Amino acid sequence: MTETAYSHVPVLPHQTVDLLLGGSAPVRRIIDGTVGCGGHSALLLERLPEAELLGIDRDDEALARAGERLAFAGSRVHLRKGCFSELIEFAAGLGWDSVDAILLDIGVSSPQIDDPKRGFSFRHDGPLDMRMDRSSERSASRIVNRYDAASLQRIFREYGEMENRDARKLAEAVVAAREKQAFSTTGELAELCEQVLRTRNRSLPAPTLCFQALRIEVNGELEELKQALRSAVPLLNPGGRLCVISFHSLEDRIVKNFFREMAETCKCPPGIPVCVCGWKPVLKIVTKHPVTADAEELGNNPRAACAKLRAAEKLTTEGREV
Repeated sequence: MTETAYSHVPVLPHQTVDLLLGGSAPVRRIIDGTVGCGGHSALLLERLPEAELLGIDRDDEALARAGERLAFAGSRVHLRKGCFSELIEFAAGLGWDSVDAILLDIGVSSPQIDDPKRGFSFRHDGPLDMRMDRSSERSASRIVNRYDAASLQRIFREYGEMENRDARKLAEAVVAAREKQAFSTTGELAELCEQVLRTRNRSLPAPTLCFQALRIEVNGELEELKQALRSAVPLLNPGGRLCVISFHSLEDRIVKNFFREMAETCKCPPGIPVCVCGWKPVLKIVTKHPVTADAEELGNNPRAACAKLRAAEKLTTEGREV
């Protein structure tokens, strides 16, 4: 494989590949739901020289990078622009009614974070954007400048995991500040966060949770994840595996709870002496606890510190519905 102009290191690379390909069925068709720069996909295609891969991403620039990185695999690679929640539709477009492995690597990629023009990071001043799909009308500046205080408070509390008093205080400060001048850059919003939240004893920089909340709202990330999980399971062949890499607790909680729900052996209400629901478990949880980066990886790639990998395997029997 030839090196591209952009070098990107995927998180948990070998753990992800080993878990994804460790199911009881052979792997011939793979979906990488957030192909990004193609790091994980390249490792998978190198490991399996006969396999085909469908890579999905909302970001045109990411798809271009993935195309360069995966060029060695030729016609075995199918790249599509869109949301990973649409994986059933994209698979059907290839004539695939089932696949053998699905990877969802959730979150923002390094190129998105490092490019000030994308507006994902407060560490570099740039336009207040945060759109993964740059053709979308909903940007961070639109939310900050148009949402009312109650809506901003809810977003900061639910998606930023702020204490309610901090969320309310920041929302009110945003509304007051924009009456004088609309927010247009990441630096302006980050400065306000520092002023409003500076008295709190916190381990994270003051703007961190605010930017997380806005990014999730801009891209509808949590609903996308929920829909993608629901769509992935029926598409998997028995013995195939679903692996998900998340980067914050909201995402990881959704994955953990979904896996648990699909692995349950009974859904009858508590107290019923004999099972009458007819439910059969759909998934077998492979990772009892999330896989995280070891010291060596953290030394080479500090951004892997937040990554959590969970895996589950499709069983031969299924519950009534997913």
